[in-house]
Amino acid sequence: MQKLAKNWFIENLVDFEYKKYILLGYLQQVKQHFIQQKLYPHLADLVMHYRNLNDFIGGKQLLFDSFPGRISKVDLENFRLAYEKVVCDDELMNEIETIVQFALPQLKAALDEGKEIYEFVEERISVTPVGILPLYKNEGYLLVNEAGNDTRVYEYQITLFEEQLSKYRGVHTRFITTYRHSITTTFEWIKRDLIKANSKLPNPATYAMISEMKFPLHETIEPITQRLLIRYIEQDKEK
Repeated sequence: MQKLAKNWFIENLVDFEYKKYILLGYLQQVKQHFIQQKLYPHLADLVMHYRNLNDFIGGKQLLFDSFPGRISKVDLENFRLAYEKVVCDDELMNEIETIVQFALPQLKAALDEGKEIYEFVEERISVTPVGILPLYKNEGYLLVNEAGNDTRVYEYQITLFEEQLSKYRGVHTRFITTYRHSITTTFEWIKRDLIKANSKLPNPATYAMISEMKFPLHETIEPITQRLLIRYIEQDKEK
């Protein structure tokens, strides 16, 4: 799928009809993926593009990253002069604002559709701890099972990172193996087997994510279960 550049509305040729063509072509591709219930990375991209346009409208100019095609080979001392030259071009800015005003509701509609699918999938995934949980829960195993089929096992690690004035938690997962579905292959049995294979984690935090339905694995199930995992652990800490 062809991605939409971060600064698509101000890069290269700034022409409403051209940008309209680019945007609608991109959104048509996104819609086709949403029909297949494939959410990522398209939903995250839509959030980013929608925020960028709102930042622009709100006067939070993108500064150096906003005009890469127009501010080339500019050092920091001369940057502000070059930037002011661009934003003071009334004709150019009017065209950009026309593009932005058209794009915002288009992106919002696609974003709402993606969020609706996200909520539909999330409501069909249950989270349950497996066995006794240790005090340290930022590292362990994630067991993902769809509609009672085979169980995929991931090793996870939660990390804390900072962005401007806020702190966020991110999760890194690594696929380990798949356990065939059977009467004896319970989540507890899988956890015991994982402990035997990795003695460095004698009692790893282990969570099972059980989906009622099958969804696209990489584009939907994996990213949603990662977000559910972080939320579940955070809520558990607050109890």
